[in-house]
Order: sequence, then C-alpha cells, then structure tokens
Amino acid sequence: MQKITFLIHCKDQKGIIAAVTNFILKVEGNITYIDQHVDVEQNVFFMRLECELTNRSIAIEDIKTDFKDSIASSFQMSWELYNQEQKPKMALFVSKYDHCLFDILGRYSADELGVEIPVIISNHNDLRSIAERFDIPFHCVPFTKDTKEEGEKQQIALLKKYDINFIVLARYMQIITPKLIGLYENKIINIHHSFLPAFPGAKPYHSAFKRGVKIIGATSHYVTEELDEGPIIEQDIARVSHIHSVDDFIMKGRDLERIVLARAIKLHAERKTMVYSNKTVVFS
Repeated sequence: MQKITFLIHCKDQKGIIAAVTNFILKVEGNITYIDQHVDVEQNVFFMRLECELTNRSIAIEDIKTDFKDSIASSFQMSWELYNQEQKPKMALFVSKYDHCLFDILGRYSADELGVEIPVIISNHNDLRSIAERFDIPFHCVPFTKDTKEEGEKQQIALLKKYDINFIVLARYMQIITPKLIGLYENKIINIHHSFLPAFPGAKPYHSAFKRGVKIIGATSHYVTEELDEGPIIEQDIARVSHIHSVDDFIMKGRDLERIVLARAIKLHAERKTMVYSNKTVVFS
C-alpha cells in the first residue's frame, strides 16, 4: 500500500476541501490525516493531507498529472505530492562544535528522524572522526573570504553528487552564499541561540549572564539571505536564575539547540512545514 502526502496552498475560495477529498476518493485513496489553515489577513488557504492508496496499480506520476489537470489548475494551487516511503536525503554542514552533530547522528542511528544522511561537509577537519565513527562520508571544504568562490563550487558539486534534498547547519559557523540559498530555497535549516539580536557576538551567553536574564532559548529557522531572519520552524526555552553560572547557561543552551534542531529536522522531513511570506505554517 502506497502512502502519499499532499501540501497545498492557494487563494482561499469555496470548494477546495471538497474538490481535494473527492479527488482522493477517485484515485482509490483512504485519507488518514487532513488539516487546513486560512491566513485571514492574506486570504491564503493551506492544507496538508495524508492518504493510503489502496490500488497499487495507479502510478503516483499519473496521480500527479491528474491532480494538476483536474484540481490544481482550476484553483491556481501551489502544491507538492510526496511518497512517504522515500526518505529525504539530508546533508549536514558542521564546523568545530560537536553537540548538535552527535545528537543528530545518534537519533539517525536510532531511525528517529526519517531521513538519509549521505554526506557531512565541514570547513574544518576537527569532526572527521565522528563522521567515520558513524560510517558517513566526510568532506572538508575550506571556506574563507579568499576561498569562498571555490568553496561554494565544491559544496554545490557535493550536494549534486549525493542527490541532496535539504541541508542542516549543525552549528556551521560560516554564512551561506546567496547562490546556495537560491538552489535550496526553504531547504536549509539553521539553529542558533534565541538572544539575537539582543545579544549578538561570539559570547551571547556571557552577555546574557551579565544582564541577569531569566530565560534562555534556541531557534531553528530556514536560511535566507537576511542573516538569521528566515522563517521560524521551532523554538524552545529554559528558565535560568541568579544561581546559574555562565557554564550552566551554555550547557542549558546547548541542550535546547539539540532538541530544537532535532524537532525542526523531523518536521521538515515529515513534510509538516509550509513557508509563506517569510513565516511558516507548521502542522501537527
């Protein structure tokens, strides 16, 4: 039995849900999940639908063509159809911090994330041994002001070689180039502490400690050309107080980064996020 997921958005109008659900019935599908949201201010309709195809003789490509011609065109939809049996291929970009990398690879080994990880790319060699421990190809691509153009070419070549669907920056400490962002629009996920822009710089937890903050957090978002301004996928916080040291702040912050990034990866891999007007609709 084939399982598929539809992601749809278009101008809000009458009859969308009826048309889509009747189409699923026509192709002998059984709906197992359906949710929708209307952005009233922008008059945009969003839908996520999962179904099981009971007739395996109906090809998914034929379903795509039929849906485009009979439903999507008339409603002027932007839409995607995914085969749930095909795990997306995720590339990891790392630098020297290892806490997010270890967490992701641990979850990956336990088959918690629903992805394949064909490659790890880094601008340093420090974490090569971790990749080797998990038997994942590791490529060091130097990336500085002087090597940026060549580095970008190597990155893109590797992403094409491994047929990558999306990228995760697991504390990759370089700015992603506009060309790469354009090739993977809304498909590059980043993680950072939630103090931006209040506490920028190399030591945000030290700055936060000096100000006596009461909560710390982490944010995972899609990467855009505007640094750390992309659509937010997932966030979380932890409470702190005067009894905590800077080291406590850093430890709690790293724990949050691990958890929030893992959640964001899973949401993206399960096709539960939709991006519109620089924000996200995240389905349960």
